Amino acid sequence: MKDSKAILEMARQTIALEAKAVENLSDQLDADFAEAVRCILKSKGRVVISGIGKSAIIASKIVATLNSTGTPAIFMHAADAIHGDLGNIQQDDVVICISKSGNTPEIKMLVPLIKQGGNPLIGMTGNKDSYLAQQADFVLHTEVEKEACPNNLAPTTSTTAQLVLGDALAICLLDLRGFSSSDFARYHPGGTLGKKLYLRVADIVAQNQVPRVSPETPVKDAILEISAKMLGVTAVLDGEAIAGIITDGDIRRMLNKYDNIGELRARDIMTASPKTVETDILAVKALKQMRENDISQLLATENGTYVGVVHIHNLIKEGIL
Repeated sequence: MKDSKAILEMARQTIALEAKAVENLSDQLDADFAEAVRCILKSKGRVVISGIGKSAIIASKIVATLNSTGTPAIFMHAADAIHGDLGNIQQDDVVICISKSGNTPEIKMLVPLIKQGGNPLIGMTGNKDSYLAQQADFVLHTEVEKEACPNNLAPTTSTTAQLVLGDALAICLLDLRGFSSSDFARYHPGGTLGKKLYLRVADIVAQNQVPRVSPETPVKDAILEISAKMLGVTAVLDGEAIAGIITDGDIRRMLNKYDNIGELRARDIMTASPKTVETDILAVKALKQMRENDISQLLATENGTYVGVVHIHNLIKEGIL
């Protein structure tokens, strides 16, 4: 059995080979890539992506990336296509066939049927002289020097090249469509990613109580307000205007400074001009503001009027941090 050093060296060689293959893709890009992008962009239908073996798995991933970035796409396995699934292809669809050799039996059987339907065909292949390359309207080149497999057999480097070129295709389409972060949020509403894109300060503040005292509130009562509202903080309001903030840190500093706190008022220990955030701001931007100012809470406002508190613990609970 090989020792750890030999295993790590094999891993490094694999990474180096695949990195080189990805780097070489740039040199293989030509006018066909740009025309393929334009073809998909002007299409009124979907992108149907097909492949066999490992290329089929890559096709599924590219479909997922396109769907999530504003280009409707479906996956059609090449073997299933010639056994009934060919009906998935509609009149306005663009078809992409992925094959390293471009000469697999399923692809050679599928291509004429696609051409017969009049759908634009994009071939992604590592063989410029293959049947797929010759028949396709546009060719996306994914030629690699060798597979990372020591026997140069298992699809590794070639599938990495396919994956990267698929990402390049999706990103070009995203850019040309003017696909924004708000569009991205509509397609990714679930999980942490979704929350970072749509969760706003207002959504968090609505779950919290609203601690508030006046500048003349005795310190003891201010401490009780902080405890009761369970946010470790209270706003100090002069009428409706924000005069300051009292945090757990202010309480600790007060105890270190004063022996007798009986006569102290909120105005004596508050921090004036506290940091605030408007409720329509994304929660992730509120987190950035906290980090930049090295604080753990912000007073939330609507058009300058205090409405509550957003605490870093809220952001942790929501999975933003």
